[in-house]
Amino acid sequence: MSLIAQHTELLLILACVFGFFMAWGIGANDVANAMGTSVGSGAITIWQAVIIAGIFEFLGAWLAGGEVTQTISGGLIKPEVVAAQPDLLVIGMLSALVGAGTFLLVMSTFGMPVSTGQSIIGGILGFALVAFGAGPINWGEILSIVMSWIASPIIAGGLAFLLFESIRRLVLENPDPAAGARRYIPGYVFLAALVICLVTLIKGLSHIGLNLSLGTSIAISIGIGLAVAAGAALILKRVDLTPEARASDKFRNVERVFGYAQIFTAATMAFAHGSNDVANAVGPLAAIINTLAHPGEISGQSEVAGWVLVLGGAGIVFGLATYGHRVIKTIGGRITELTPTRGFSAELSAASTVVLATWFGIPVSTTQTLVGGVLGVGLARGMRALDLSVLGGVFAGWILTLPGAALFSIVFYYLLHALL
Repeated sequence: MSLIAQHTELLLILACVFGFFMAWGIGANDVANAMGTSVGSGAITIWQAVIIAGIFEFLGAWLAGGEVTQTISGGLIKPEVVAAQPDLLVIGMLSALVGAGTFLLVMSTFGMPVSTGQSIIGGILGFALVAFGAGPINWGEILSIVMSWIASPIIAGGLAFLLFESIRRLVLENPDPAAGARRYIPGYVFLAALVICLVTLIKGLSHIGLNLSLGTSIAISIGIGLAVAAGAALILKRVDLTPEARASDKFRNVERVFGYAQIFTAATMAFAHGSNDVANAVGPLAAIINTLAHPGEISGQSEVAGWVLVLGGAGIVFGLATYGHRVIKTIGGRITELTPTRGFSAELSAASTVVLATWFGIPVSTTQTLVGGVLGVGLARGMRALDLSVLGGVFAGWILTLPGAALFSIVFYYLLHALL
């Protein structure tokens, strides 16, 4: 405990700086993935994406980020094994943050989309293996996380396929596609609003002292969903959907309408991402703060202060605004050609998957859920609609992320250990 006793203030400052740096990397890479489908479909511009994501990422991190944060901070290393060595735990978590953040910086520089969840888990594994060996690592927890990496793109892809198929059958194949859009889009908007309100009310608002029953939360979510759907219906009445002489004009009108709807799904995706992926930055930070405050009482859960979530949310927003355009340009249209209807399906399915994962406290990769969603809408059009070479590169990046972040973390662990 000598290190903690002598350098508490310095360690706290380093933790905040490194945590903000990791959150910056999330914004530069993962948030860019989240907004890439909206930009690629032409629904919004890059700077509109920055503004939308900035608002809703921050709200998601602040209101609904605590559940997953506790999983990341306390579940990967068995506390009873490392309780006698809190100094090493603090140095290790610092190394995980700066190591994973550096890996994200390198990947974002080249415009390569990777999983920030895999990055921070790789960072924690890297320092844990060199500091404590394999014993303290909770391999069961890691196995469940790895399984979620496999399941999340499959679930998102299946949902996206079903959503796009429903749009195709109900709207695009309607004798009057524009009229079909006017009729059914409010229902899709209701679904998106319902999903995001449920996770906010049931899991999120406890951070600001508001605890509602399940029944009350469901009733409020349905009410808000209906209000948003009614608003969407009113907006649609102001859009000129007069059928044109040619079918292409009708479909152009339909895409225009779904472009408006995709703005809402983009906000939904940003909120869902902020609620889930803020844990990748502030989870280790919460563990460090808890250890500094109570070095002899290391536990499997780290209490998450509200200012910690605010710090993580601010870092995510700053990363997107300063560096996110690189990955947005890469992911926006290279996997498959996106239109507002396809982008809407991909984003809503990915958001639903991420929100459900946040609900159950399971960290998932937004990158993988979005790629799964884009794959789903691409497969609905056939394999020829997918750029398999780009997909191969994305999958290779996923495989390299865990060992790459672990290597950076090990290097920084030895540097910090020598300096401190």
